[in-house]
Amino acid sequence: MAPSAGRPGPKGLSAVAVRSMQYLAGLNPVTRFGSPFVADAIAWMIAVIIAVVLRFDFRFERIAWGPLWILIAGLIVLQLVLGLAFSLYRGRYRYGTFDEALALFLTVSVIGFVGSAALIFLLPSWGLPRSTVGIATTIALVVMIGFRAIKRLLVANYLKPTGADVQKTIIYGAGELGSSLSSRMLNDPASPYLPVGFVDDDPAKQNLSLRGVRVLGRGGDLGSVVRRNGAKIVIVAIGRVDAALLRRIDDWVRGTGARVRVLPPLDRLLHDGGSLGDVRDVAIEDLIGRAPVEIDVASIAHYVAHARVLVTGAGGSIGSELSVQLSRFGPADLILLDRDESGLQATQIAVRGHGLLNTNDIALVDIRDREALFEVFRRVRPDVVFHAAALKHLPLLEQFPEEAWKTNVLGTLNVLEAAREVGVDAFVNISTDKAADPTSVLGHSKRVAEKLTAWAAGETGLRYVSVRFGNVIGSRGSMLPTFQRLIESGGPLTVTHREVERYFMTIPEACQLVIQAGAIGRPGEVLILDMGEPVRILEIAERMIAMSGKDVAIVFTGLRQGEKLREDLVGAREGAAPSVHPRIMHAQVEAIEPDRLDREGWMSRLGPRPSLADTGEFAEFWEVGARVSES
Repeated sequence: MAPSAGRPGPKGLSAVAVRSMQYLAGLNPVTRFGSPFVADAIAWMIAVIIAVVLRFDFRFERIAWGPLWILIAGLIVLQLVLGLAFSLYRGRYRYGTFDEALALFLTVSVIGFVGSAALIFLLPSWGLPRSTVGIATTIALVVMIGFRAIKRLLVANYLKPTGADVQKTIIYGAGELGSSLSSRMLNDPASPYLPVGFVDDDPAKQNLSLRGVRVLGRGGDLGSVVRRNGAKIVIVAIGRVDAALLRRIDDWVRGTGARVRVLPPLDRLLHDGGSLGDVRDVAIEDLIGRAPVEIDVASIAHYVAHARVLVTGAGGSIGSELSVQLSRFGPADLILLDRDESGLQATQIAVRGHGLLNTNDIALVDIRDREALFEVFRRVRPDVVFHAAALKHLPLLEQFPEEAWKTNVLGTLNVLEAAREVGVDAFVNISTDKAADPTSVLGHSKRVAEKLTAWAAGETGLRYVSVRFGNVIGSRGSMLPTFQRLIESGGPLTVTHREVERYFMTIPEACQLVIQAGAIGRPGEVLILDMGEPVRILEIAERMIAMSGKDVAIVFTGLRQGEKLREDLVGAREGAAPSVHPRIMHAQVEAIEPDRLDREGWMSRLGPRPSLADTGEFAEFWEVGARVSES
């Protein structure tokens, strides 16, 4: 029985030994630290016997077996005591890891020193060679590590996923993330993935083996590696993989029958832990999007945190994501303004966690309604305004330019003047790359909105800026969802021109830029994101059809009124200057005063805008299913 509390322990034992015995008394040594301690005890027994036998040149009759068994028992007790002290048997270390090996080395070294000292100074008459413990220490350490290696191999083989549903997998990236992913797969019997190799472009990692899984080549070898190993899955294990690399990987894998899959963003893996269930098929958004802009949180916090912030167009794709991101910076109030009641409810759910629509942070207002808009601004008195409300569909506005004038021009003027009246400190107008040397109704209307924002900046001397960016992936009515619907319906998929190119960004990236612009923009400026290389619309269409596995035709319809083959980021007469942010440029636009706005003159400069009915395209429009807008 274990010594009770307050009762002195066995004579001659140290306090640590007493506590160790007390700890042991109520435990099942097999279930709690069982196999590790039993294996270590056996290792000491084997090591000491081998050491003595070797020391006496296999003359067994010369061995003092009684003292030898006492010595072995003492070393085993020391192993238990020090093993508990170094947490070898408390479940602190994963079995067979470097951390456990280090703790094991320290434990055995101390035991070897204590045992050798005992033989030399305290037990010279036992008839055992003084070198016994020294020799046994090395042998014991080797045997203990060997036991652990064997057990780890057996466990790994037991945990390795098997079954008809398990798919052979190539991991692209043999860094920390790839190594961790491979370990998870090999340690999960229910994993649907069995790693059979890595591919990595780092020359130093060629032929590297991670837990028995080798690096089999570089990126350019991916197709042959997949075929040679019969792999069905390629998982890209890179924390922030850019779209250009994903496109190359997709091209290398195409034709092999394997599917490309990706991991969640690195920040989600770090914060949420991630799991094999988070691995997903690569989407077209991954192939044309880019890594998000890095936000300087400190610069944003100083003008958004504890401020009253108002977002127009809060029910739209950009406005909704913008509101969600702004809410994370702790504004004193976040007012959501839109004329779309369903959109407002969806945004309120995303921001507040409810869609009651009965709170003061909701404003159902059309920015065309000047009086209602001013009433909201006077009641709320915002410090910061993000103006996302706009009409944006290029072909529709070509037919109805009057609507672009009413919303994008006069509506923006209403918001600017309401902001001026109540003393808004920072105003961010969301524009488009089509405003640079515009050729469309959309571009012309947003260009005027930029000029009006510059005028308001000159009048107030405050940070009233515009932000210009390209096509937003996944926004309502944008190209990708339309392409997807056409493919699902069997096509044909319509593209205006073989060579048409557009810049793309994700909704989160666009919103991060908008928020950052409010922090670094100077009054009247237009801030423009370095959006990388444009992507051909035809390439996107071909990739989406290939990913769908369907046989869908592509029909070329010709450029529509106001469209360009390629969009410009900066106008010919604007110029651009670098920014404190590495991926944002600054440009200046000419200001225009409201009393110079001339609707009739603006409409006449646009020229005739033929409708679908006028051009005889109306029947073809409905036959195809939709005429895809690259705007």
